[in-house]
Amino acid sequence: MGIGGCIAVFALGAILTFGVDWHVSGMNLTVVGVILMAAGLLGVVTIAGMYRRRRPPLGGPVEGEEIVRERRYYE
Repeated sequence: MGIGGCIAVFALGAILTFGVDWHVSGMNLTVVGVILMAAGLLGVVTIAGMYRRRRPPLGGPVEGEEIVRERRYYE
């Protein structure tokens, strides 16, 4: 599930928590909505952390990348 899926789960949870007044026997939709919002938020945080680790450091080489230095001499 990508970041869009996590946002959709969060939005679905918010709709169930704040926007619905249905009553289902044996299930509390407010609690289900809060659980979905927590899962969506946890997913966004996790995916953002993974993207942050993949990004190469500024000014440094990426692991496994060959460094090539070129010198030019002008007369």
